[in-house]
Amino acid sequence: MDKLKYLSGFDNEFASEDPRCPGALPEGQNSPQVCPYGLYAEQLSGSAFTCPRSSNKRSWLYRILPSVRHKPFVAYELENFTDKWDEVEPDPNQMRWKPFEIPKTTEKKQDFVSGLRTLCGAGDTRSRNGIAIHIYTCNTSMTDRCFYNSDGDLLIVPQQGNLLITTEFGKILVEPNEICVVQQGMRFSVEVFGETRGYVLEVYGVHFELPDLGPIGANGLANPRDFLTPVAWYEDRTVPSGYTVISKYQGKLFAAQQEFSPFNVVAWHGNYVPYKYNLDNFMVINCVAFDHADPSIFTVLTAKSLRPGVAIADFVIFPPRWGVADHTFRPPYYHRNCMSEFMGLIKGRYEAKEEGFQPGGGSLHSVMTPHGPDVDCFEKAINAKLEPERVADGTMAFMFESSLSMSVTRWGLQTCNRLDKNYYQCWESLRSHFNPAQKTISK
Repeated sequence: MDKLKYLSGFDNEFASEDPRCPGALPEGQNSPQVCPYGLYAEQLSGSAFTCPRSSNKRSWLYRILPSVRHKPFVAYELENFTDKWDEVEPDPNQMRWKPFEIPKTTEKKQDFVSGLRTLCGAGDTRSRNGIAIHIYTCNTSMTDRCFYNSDGDLLIVPQQGNLLITTEFGKILVEPNEICVVQQGMRFSVEVFGETRGYVLEVYGVHFELPDLGPIGANGLANPRDFLTPVAWYEDRTVPSGYTVISKYQGKLFAAQQEFSPFNVVAWHGNYVPYKYNLDNFMVINCVAFDHADPSIFTVLTAKSLRPGVAIADFVIFPPRWGVADHTFRPPYYHRNCMSEFMGLIKGRYEAKEEGFQPGGGSLHSVMTPHGPDVDCFEKAINAKLEPERVADGTMAFMFESSLSMSVTRWGLQTCNRLDKNYYQCWESLRSHFNPAQKTISK
């Protein structure tokens, strides 16, 4: 559980076997006539067979029973987990949500899957192009059931409470201020230790990768060696009452029954794996002379579109750092953007909106909708003495940014009852400082 392997590059090959079965990995070939220990060989492909070697994703799993042994899938209903982007009318307004409520165990037991709610998204699962943003709130662990996503990758951002994620590749403990990516098709189950909340970014059809560094050079931002992937761990367990495998397929959920644990992989090798990353390891690069760098400089992972330089989704963070720019309005500038920007807060107080934007909540600024610092932040910034200062200490805000124009679900607009209808008022008191007779305005 506490052992992880370095994921030193997303294209590299990795291998792991449970130490209880030394030599479980076949030597010399992927699928021998008889695998060691009588295991079954099964390949999990995350890309087309004919993709270039640099982007080809696949892993070989050596398991006690193959995943094909299950009863037929049947429809599984989960309210407010959806890809119906037209269920309510579009709304271009700035939106902010108060922290999403976690049900008490005495009121309702809710695990990771039953606690998923879709907030917004765009695109189509069948054409494999799009994204969705979900919120999870749960208070109990998944028992004798697992989940996998046929539609795309899941980037999980815990905000409150640890997640012990059991995957076919091994176990991953993910704490707030860490992220975990479970890629398309990988089965996993989530154990929690009390009231738990977080965010999920789902991307269809493409995988997350490290952004290109360009003029930055070889080092900086998220370093490949800091990504960790689990070591093999298996359980050989029968479940006479039935183990439930839940699949998300074309935006809908389905469930199948089987009589054994799906986490029966004794060994594996390949480059298609789940992984985690500690946001504290991000190497921040910032301006050191003047002006405010674009938020793209804080990109941890990107899911590229077919257009060069344009992402289906970027995962961006705003970590603790030094602000040293001179003659500069240092907070985020007022802005209109051809991208959609969803922000969440893991901990602390975001420097551009210290009031109202709270951990466990979120905000959405849609395509070309103006946004920026609130009144207090603006007035404080233009009157500040510009000297080196720490920014965002004790804080971790993040952004899911997308080139797609996202729609908010009925749950996000109405049912969740967390939408802050007074959000716009944080800019209402902005006043004019314009004086045509005086070029330099005294502080």
